[in-house]
Formats: sequence, structure tokens, C-alpha cells
Amino acid sequence: MNGSDLIAEAEKALSLIFSGIDSQVKENLKRVLSAFRKYRVGPHHFAGVTGYGHDDLGRQVLDQVFAEVMGAEAAAVRVQFVSGTHAIACALYGVLRPGDEMLAVAGAPYDTLEEVIGLRGQHQGSLVEFGIQYRQLELTEQGTIDWQALSTAIKPHTRLVLIQRSCGYSWRPSLAIADIEKIVALVKQQNPDTICFVDNCYGEFIETVEPTAVGADLLAGSLIKNPGGTIVTAGGYVAGRSDLVEQAICRLTAPGIGSSGGATFDQNRLLFQGLFLAPQMVGEAIKGNHLTAYVFDRLGYPVNPLPMAPRRDVIQAIQLGSPARLKAFCRAIQQQSPIGSYLDPVPAAMPGYESELVMAGGTFIDGSTSEFSADGPLREPYIVFCQGGTHWTHVAIALESAIAAIQAT
Repeated sequence: MNGSDLIAEAEKALSLIFSGIDSQVKENLKRVLSAFRKYRVGPHHFAGVTGYGHDDLGRQVLDQVFAEVMGAEAAAVRVQFVSGTHAIACALYGVLRPGDEMLAVAGAPYDTLEEVIGLRGQHQGSLVEFGIQYRQLELTEQGTIDWQALSTAIKPHTRLVLIQRSCGYSWRPSLAIADIEKIVALVKQQNPDTICFVDNCYGEFIETVEPTAVGADLLAGSLIKNPGGTIVTAGGYVAGRSDLVEQAICRLTAPGIGSSGGATFDQNRLLFQGLFLAPQMVGEAIKGNHLTAYVFDRLGYPVNPLPMAPRRDVIQAIQLGSPARLKAFCRAIQQQSPIGSYLDPVPAAMPGYESELVMAGGTFIDGSTSEFSADGPLREPYIVFCQGGTHWTHVAIALESAIAAIQAT
């Protein structure tokens, strides 16, 4: 069956799921609008200040709006965060102290956190170099949380548990909000003072609540992923308990400055508007994920998540089985991108990653995965990870090209 026929078949099969996604987008948009209304967001909040960034009314209100949307006590949304990894690192360095232990409960962390923790690299000030201990609970053979091990895993010096919501570059189910709620409950039963921290990247607006609404103490993520709505130019956020948010933001700025500083460089309008657009953009990405899973499953490739399965992030993985197919897939996606369609993705090293990556992402914001993109590490079993999509029809067009490219290899 050719690509266009498969796409047409998938569209019919997924019509009810697409309708359900639209209903969820509506609920999430209500949540955003309610927060905008509560804090009386107006054009005057779009103005920024210079220099130290003191008394930036727009930034202060955006923090309040974001906290409300996240179901958190406080939030700090800053363009000074270089990436989601930077926001996560600030949260970890802000909260952890020498002698504390951090426990990762969902197996190995995302590649870019390995050097932050100290699992790779040296002499750059990793957590391990600062005397912070690290331990991780391995996943079960099915790739799920080892609930039995977690029920007795918390030690007296376990200051923080790291909950990575998304699968990252691993072949496992991403975590649902219900999973995170269960993790938090098990941790707090053992020690109510242990901080439950969620790497929320790729997960915002997938469900109708965020991890802080079900007991997580702190979370962090990137603004050029889900919550930026494809238009925010840079930045990240932390949200959760007010004391923990302040500790995290003190690592971004300095003790004594904390959340009071940081100019917004006239980005406030885009930050507000991106948050408004985010539920819709995430909904379209989820549709694109469903479409991708359906057609590649029909072609006989292992996919994760499975077709028709509930989505837990904006990532759809396909096990392509060979470097040639991985490169052909990414090349086809690049050719159907709005920016840089003439470029040829080639495997290359990237800061923070262990393996060479091949990446396709002709996006308007460099590094954004809210617009349709695909990438994967050049290592067995040669999995491509598809993310984002501003409209599922763009995903459909790109998939037709990718199917033809793979069939020609």
C-alpha cells in the first residue's frame, strides 16, 4: 500500500480519536483563559524593562498566570533559561545540597542530564562533583516503573526523586499523570519531606492537569517545546512550591536576586501568546503522533506508543532497524519542512548527547520540537523519535514522503 492510501485509511480510523483530542484541547484552553482572566492580562503586560529587570509587571503577571495553569503555588518563566535541561539543572542545583541523594525512579535519565548528574564528563561541576549522591531504579522488563522496588526505595538522605515524564531516547512508555500521582504517593508515604521533582518536557497539556496538580513539589520544562505554542523564541520555566521555585531561580540569577531580576527583552507578548496557543498546538501534535503510529504499524515497524493508545507526551517513536532507514526518514522530513528544506541531515555529535544524532527540524525556532521534527541517535535499534506538528495535515504530507523514502532504501 502506498503512502497516500495509508494516510487516507488512517484518517478514517482515527476520526473519533481526533474528535476526543479536540475536546481535550477545549478543556485545556478553558484553563488558560481562566488564568488570563483571573490576573486581568492586558496590553500593558506586553511592555518590558531593561537592565536588571526589576519591577517587570508583565513578567510578574506571567509567572502568576503560568502557576495557575500548572496548578502550582508559584512559577518562574524566564527567557534566560537556555533549554529545558538548563531549567532542570537550575532546579536540581537549587534544591540539592552536599550529602543529599537524588533518586531517579524511571530508569536512566535523558541523555542531556547525564553530564549534569555526573554520569559522563568531568571537571565541569556536576552534581556528583558537589557531593550529591545519585541512584536510579531500573524499569521492569516491560519498561514500566518497578512499583515494588519504589515502595521501599526512599532512604533518610534521599532529598529528591527525579521523575522523567517523557520516554526521552528510550523505548519505554512515557508516564501518565496517574503514574506520577502514584509515584508521589509512594514516595511521600516513606518520607513526606522528600521532594518529588518532574522533568515535564514534552508533557505539558497532554492531559487536563499537570503534575503539580497531583502532588509533585516542583517541575521544569522548555518554552520552545509544548508551552511556547511554537512562537516563543527561547526560555524555560520552573513551577511548584513557592520556596522550591525561588531556590531554583536563585541558581539562574544569584542568591538575593532570585525571581526579582531578569529583563524580558520585549518578549512578554510572545510568552503570553505562546501559552494561549499551546493547547491547540499540542492537540495537533498528538493527532500527528496517532497518524504516525497507525501508518508505520501497518507497514510492519514496531512503534511506541502503539496505535490508538492514549498519548502521554508529544513523542512518537518508530524502530526503523537500520541506519540507512533512519537517515532516509529524517531526510524526507527535512524536505517537507518550511525552513531549510534544501538541507540534508547528516549524523553529527551534539553537545550533551552520548551518540551521534541525525536530526530533521526545519523549524522557525531553532531547536523547537513543537513544529514537526524527527531525530534519533545513530545506535541500534535505530529508533527515530517524531515530535510536534502545528497541524496534523503537515504531518500527513511529511509522512507520505518518509514512507516513499524508506521503501526506496
